[in-house]
Amino acid sequence: MKCPKCGQDEDKVLDSRSVRDGATIRRRRECVGCGCRFTTHEEINRDEIMIVKRDGRREPFSRHKLEHGVRVACQKRPIPDSDVRTLLDEVIAELEGDEVPSEKIGELVMDRLHKMDEVAYIRFASVYRRFKDVNEFLSAITEMVNDQK
Repeated sequence: MKCPKCGQDEDKVLDSRSVRDGATIRRRRECVGCGCRFTTHEEINRDEIMIVKRDGRREPFSRHKLEHGVRVACQKRPIPDSDVRTLLDEVIAELEGDEVPSEKIGELVMDRLHKMDEVAYIRFASVYRRFKDVNEFLSAITEMVNDQK
């Protein structure tokens, strides 16, 4: 690991701990050259999973891409960053096999967003389900309200 201050690649680990329910390891490091202390995070790379898109294309799973979509849906909502990370960790933990349909990932995210924040849920659903007009928005909102009764 290169030091962010001097660029030297020798360091010693001062502390390691599991964070986010074991999904990530946080390591506190110290550069042997300049003494700068910095933190790194390690997590399981799930890039070996291929996502099967609606049109049949396959592409490697990208946590970054999934996170971007969720964060756009949650933008300007009172949702803590830790809740978004937990949602992502839970969804990724449920992915099984070498190939996963994109529909499954979308449904897993929508299930969690529905419980977390209704506006974020509708935003995500509008992109995921490709709403074409206001009537589709109204149908989704009506369905959500009826589910709460």
